[in-house]
Amino acid sequence: MFRALIYLLPFALTIYAFIDCLNTPEDEAKHLPKIAWVFIILLFWVVGPIVWLAVGKLRQAPAGGRTPSEWHRSHRYEWVAPDDNPDFLKTLKEENKKDESLLKDWEADLRRREEELKRRESGAGPEGSAPPAS
Repeated sequence: MFRALIYLLPFALTIYAFIDCLNTPEDEAKHLPKIAWVFIILLFWVVGPIVWLAVGKLRQAPAGGRTPSEWHRSHRYEWVAPDDNPDFLKTLKEENKKDESLLKDWEADLRRREEELKRRESGAGPEGSAPPAS
């Protein structure tokens, strides 16, 4: 049992230090970049995690109540649903205006074509031209 602890405790310490290093924001890693600390923790099995826990991280409470999961919170979208986003609603209004103007143009074109068709059927022909010869 004691022999198992000799291997399990350093392994657990390495896992804890590795996860702690990954969850630490980049600006709280001291002396080296975070990726260098990850390699040190993984390559130097017992010494790496101890060095990380001793000097690798700021151990004071950060301002603003930051937590390790801050990265996930800061990358979350500000608006949950599209109907809560004023920018999205603004684009919908602009698209609706464009669609309405396009629809009005189509309706005007349809009316013009219908009037032209009625004139042809009545024998008047297009404006300024003689009726078709039969």
